Amino acid sequence: MGLSSFDFLKQQDLPAGALYMVATPIGNLGDITLRALHVLNAVDGIACEDTRHSAALLQQFGIHKKCIALHEHNEITGAQTVIEHLSNNQRWAYISDAGTPGVSDPGSRLVNEVQNAGLRVIPIPGASAVSSAISVAGSVMQPSEGRFQFLGFWPNKTKERDAFIKDISGSQKASIFFESPHHIKETLRLLKKNLTPERPLLICRELTKKFEQLATLQAQDLNDWLDNAESLKGEFVIIVAGRSTNKDEAQEHSSLLLWANALSPYLSSKEIAAVLAQTLGLTKKEAYQIALDAKDEH
Repeated sequence: MGLSSFDFLKQQDLPAGALYMVATPIGNLGDITLRALHVLNAVDGIACEDTRHSAALLQQFGIHKKCIALHEHNEITGAQTVIEHLSNNQRWAYISDAGTPGVSDPGSRLVNEVQNAGLRVIPIPGASAVSSAISVAGSVMQPSEGRFQFLGFWPNKTKERDAFIKDISGSQKASIFFESPHHIKETLRLLKKNLTPERPLLICRELTKKFEQLATLQAQDLNDWLDNAESLKGEFVIIVAGRSTNKDEAQEHSSLLLWANALSPYLSSKEIAAVLAQTLGLTKKEAYQIALDAKDEH
């Protein structure tokens, strides 16, 4: 059944002078969407994070278009080229190496430049490693009731890494990040060292690919898992469950809210945070969060 059979695609509005941010598969070519194929066939040109990488994908689907390279090192100049084409009433698409552009990929600067030029940007949704991992996370997402923070790639520099680990271990939201096969061992051992033993995690390896592997476990089991892993090749997506609050914390939070609520009519959030931090020994971040929570209640 060819694309021509899907009449609803022809009814899709494809405005000219617009940039289409097109999601592409993260491993399994079957995850390209019908709409993505329709758009890529209809545009005047395609900006790619890596033209060689994308050439293979486009060839697979018989799409032959003018392609230009637009990656993190030339994103601003590349954006100007795209803007020129859009100003001439052309349609252009942007695709990254895999998944949804702008998610730990180039794309956000391009979108910003195009929007600043007063031109339209249209999302063409599809595969994303983040949402794919969340969909199979089950119990790991439950402590935070589905709320999460996406942290991008695990950093290599020690100082940034320490802040990253602190962010994960202290957060009541689930934390999602990417890691490469070269560092996964070291990263998981560091997590084991810094998380409470029962903290649940989901490890996703090679999502959507032939050797896809999913493992739900607790932080205390990470070393065993590493010792017994058949393979550590391929890209990893890790989800760490949010920190569960104990009753004392919840009680403390409500008494702090009482203070913040009492100050709310007289002081700004910033001023309330300063008072709470100074008198109760909270960190600036914690104090500011309490102040914001109090403002939300009004």
